[in-house]
Amino acid sequence: MHKNLLHVICGISIIAVACNNGESKAAGNSPDTTTSISAENNSADSTGKPVETEKPNTDYKPAFAGQTRIAGVKTKTPYEFTVITSDLKNPWGIAQLPDGSLLITEKGGTMRLVTKDGKVSDKITGAPAVNSNGQGGLLGLTLDPAFKQNRMVYWVFSEKQPDGNLTAVAKGKLSEDGKTLQNATVIYRATPAHKSSLHYGGRILFDKKGYLMVSTGERSDIETRPLAQSLQGGLGKIVRITTDGKPAPGNPFANDKNARPEIWSYGHRNVQGLAWHPVTGDLWENEFGPRGGDELNRIEAGKNYGWPAITYGIEYAGPKISDGATQKAGMEQPVYYWDPVLSPSGMAFYSGDAIPEWKNNLFIGGLSSMHIARLVIKDNKVVGEERLLRGENERFRDVFNGSDGALYAVTDGGELYRIGKKK
Repeated sequence: MHKNLLHVICGISIIAVACNNGESKAAGNSPDTTTSISAENNSADSTGKPVETEKPNTDYKPAFAGQTRIAGVKTKTPYEFTVITSDLKNPWGIAQLPDGSLLITEKGGTMRLVTKDGKVSDKITGAPAVNSNGQGGLLGLTLDPAFKQNRMVYWVFSEKQPDGNLTAVAKGKLSEDGKTLQNATVIYRATPAHKSSLHYGGRILFDKKGYLMVSTGERSDIETRPLAQSLQGGLGKIVRITTDGKPAPGNPFANDKNARPEIWSYGHRNVQGLAWHPVTGDLWENEFGPRGGDELNRIEAGKNYGWPAITYGIEYAGPKISDGATQKAGMEQPVYYWDPVLSPSGMAFYSGDAIPEWKNNLFIGGLSSMHIARLVIKDNKVVGEERLLRGENERFRDVFNGSDGALYAVTDGGELYRIGKKK
């Protein structure tokens, strides 16, 4: 059943807490109503104050100015959003076919096609079975750059093994009628397997050379955390592989006998967002911190991003991690971090022309925070932050940059949103 959305903008006082960040929702109206955000009530470009007003979990100090709680900004251009459908079941990842329809994974183990007008297909068959317990399931996906010719799809999922579960990558050919994945094959497994239902990572992208970038998690448990620092395991990594699952040529540890040759970067906790900057071509990622300390990183080959040796978060129960260390030699600092957490998931840089002020901004789906974070980035630093669709009270699982100049987002509740310039 579709969900209607009605918002009341609270005026120029854009930081007023009582206005719920300028947006509120009323239910029970007709489906597919488009909600507009007007320029008149959205006129300030910067609040001058951080959008985060809650008390942090720690007293840790950032390594540099602007690493956290940057000044808030507000979109000037009138924009609108529509719930295209509410009929998905725990959607997780989005890809767009050449005809404009969206191929979407569902956590339980299925994929579906959604047309521009919101028609949802039957389950696409043919994918390997997933272990959907906990945070597992059918996760991120991407299309082959030559999809028009070969119709190949690549995806990440949690796979049951005799000794536990692991993050796996598969590929298959989407049939011409869009009903099945043909000759689906598992091409990569991030070993070792572990008996946990948490922290699978799960995002996947192609690079410009036609190789796959895949994120894995360190599986959360105390005994597996150190594997994020180990070059001999596939946990807590970003790996770069061929479409056959082999280590891609040119990887930073290709000539290191004590390292896995597929590793691109390491020291990650649970990477659930990957995106290429449309101008610089740099790879950016976000990852879950523990209690506080969610991170945004710019990824460089061979670099160590610190987990669990350094972090701006603490254990969920309260104790410090690694004696409270937030900086160490040889380990990268996050470009930005959140405390309290954003709970970041899928993300995308906006490369459309419809809303010029969004050009090259980064949009991140927030889960527990229940909004989409817009980050303005300049010279590899975050210089502004905005919270979009906060009044929807939805866990935003993925954000995708559409070919029509709009953003698309899916939520754990089953909604698919289109966010674009007001018509």
